[in-house]
Amino acid sequence: MNNHYFALEFNTIIEKLKEHALSQNAKDALAALSPYLNEDMCVRKMAETTSAKKLLDMIGTPPLPIMDSLDETIALADAGGMLIPEQLERVARFAESCKRMAAYLSKGKATEEAVAMYGQSIESLAPLQTEIESCIQNNTLCDDASPNLRNIRRKKDHVETQIKEKLNHILKSRKQYLADGYITVRQGRHVLPVQRKFQAQFGGTVVEVSGKGSTVFMEPTAIEKHQAELTALYIEEDAEERRILYTLTAAVAEYAPMLRRNMEAMEILDVLFAKAKLSASMKAVPVEIGGARRLDIRKGRHPLLEADSCIPLDFEMDEETRSVIITGPNTGGKTVAVKTVGLLSLMAQCGLHIPCEAGSYIAMHDNYWCDIGDSQNISQNLSTFSGHMTNIISILEKASRDSLVLLDELGSGTDPAEGMGIAVAVLEELRQRGCMFLVTTHYAQVKTYAEQAGGVKSARMAFDRENLRPLYKLEMGMSGESCALHIAQRLGFAPHLLERAHQEVYGGPSKEDAPSPSAMKAPKSALVRTQTEKAVTDFSDKFRMGDSVTVLQTGELGIVYRSANEQGDVIVQIKGVKQAMKHNRIQLKVPAAELYPPDYDFSIIFDTVEHRKARHQMGRKFDPTVSISYSEDEFIK
Repeated sequence: MNNHYFALEFNTIIEKLKEHALSQNAKDALAALSPYLNEDMCVRKMAETTSAKKLLDMIGTPPLPIMDSLDETIALADAGGMLIPEQLERVARFAESCKRMAAYLSKGKATEEAVAMYGQSIESLAPLQTEIESCIQNNTLCDDASPNLRNIRRKKDHVETQIKEKLNHILKSRKQYLADGYITVRQGRHVLPVQRKFQAQFGGTVVEVSGKGSTVFMEPTAIEKHQAELTALYIEEDAEERRILYTLTAAVAEYAPMLRRNMEAMEILDVLFAKAKLSASMKAVPVEIGGARRLDIRKGRHPLLEADSCIPLDFEMDEETRSVIITGPNTGGKTVAVKTVGLLSLMAQCGLHIPCEAGSYIAMHDNYWCDIGDSQNISQNLSTFSGHMTNIISILEKASRDSLVLLDELGSGTDPAEGMGIAVAVLEELRQRGCMFLVTTHYAQVKTYAEQAGGVKSARMAFDRENLRPLYKLEMGMSGESCALHIAQRLGFAPHLLERAHQEVYGGPSKEDAPSPSAMKAPKSALVRTQTEKAVTDFSDKFRMGDSVTVLQTGELGIVYRSANEQGDVIVQIKGVKQAMKHNRIQLKVPAAELYPPDYDFSIIFDTVEHRKARHQMGRKFDPTVSISYSEDEFIK
């Protein structure tokens, strides 16, 4: 199994599949399950699972045999060994299961389901079953296994009765010599417990001595003849039993090819019905799968989550948009969404039903490559970031146009600026290769990349800001935000700490802008003025009037109306409406110098027609009745 499948928890799906299988060979086959790379084979395997599921729904659970150690039993018979009654009875039970399974599948022939046709490949083992069951019952050769065996056992019973009668007579007549009043068997011979001091007076053969030596177990002289006869009968019985067992073993060897063919058919059916049972337990459905480069998952659910509490996922990729970048808050379900897409795709390509709505489509892939979860490895001295990078480098070495790549929190675990750069570089490389990829991120620049790069679509996990509750719903075509400060505020984060955090993120001196020692000695007002002047210089140089900018959160385009003020607020006109935005919430797209001539009249863009007419009139002559006024509430949103 590809190690990347573990990140998707495909190994857990395999374990659930194995729980539904009966035979060990079927479990082994399921353990080796991997995506089919041939489209026809993949479609056929999906159809087989569907066919088995229909029979399961209509007729019930199939009477499949367990078949444990059956292959070793057949091999021993083939090698000329002797099968014991327990092994022979196992063969008989398998023959009975084959008969019942054939009858089960014959009921499904009317449905014309493909899996029902396997009934034609199950050969009848009735003669072998009858022969074994006529000789063996409850793992023992019965008296009627042969006339000779029946006669031997009757004689044996008669002799044993005579021996017990004589011993009971001795028990009563010579009890003064005995250590106890019972008959026992030692070393296959009937004996009485005699006091050692009376050994000579009792008469007979000592067979065994007690642990303390005070008692000897003796075979009285009166039963020696009968005991010899009984021993001979035991030898005859053993010889006859072995003859019968060898005969039955030879019959098993004769049927060995048919037994193996039936076993093979049963193992295939065991695998198919295990898939069908998994489908039933997950409330899954068959999906269309093929070579078209698209994904259409409708109301998909993660198969390892409780169906009643799992929020269904709608997800799409197509030929034009083969890449999706998901944003949103922590604990919002981004990782679950990525795993759901990857796991459902992988399951479908293995011929398994997936929990979703009918009409879904899954694209075939040559492999699945994942970087999900913490990649820290202490034994290899790898930090989280190093572990992620090692994994991503490996993915870039192997991923092809036909791969599905799944990356969770790409670029995390290091300096945000450098992590963002690495993330964009990796995404562009994957995009150039043309492979399908799904990525989660917090980086605003990566969101911008998703909105500008061809073939890439944004998506976000919905979040209830009022109740601080993730909605676990994927919204395609939209960008999300982490909501970290908002969540911290609602949870009771101290106001002065929240203000400091807000300054660090949205405007205000960073830690690198700490005042010098001389500035620290100055009055507080001077210190504030020094910091403010520096902040204004930094912000005012960032954007100029007329610059074309992109709003990182929404991807909308706007034009700078006013440079940043002391708080880092920039006035941007978007679709005719002027809005105040933090300087780090927008990104320069095209500077004004590249868009307009040096003497360009920006009032054409920013003023209304009425204001422009008024300004033109005021430029010609003084008119006390003409004025131009602006209200902050009138144009700043």
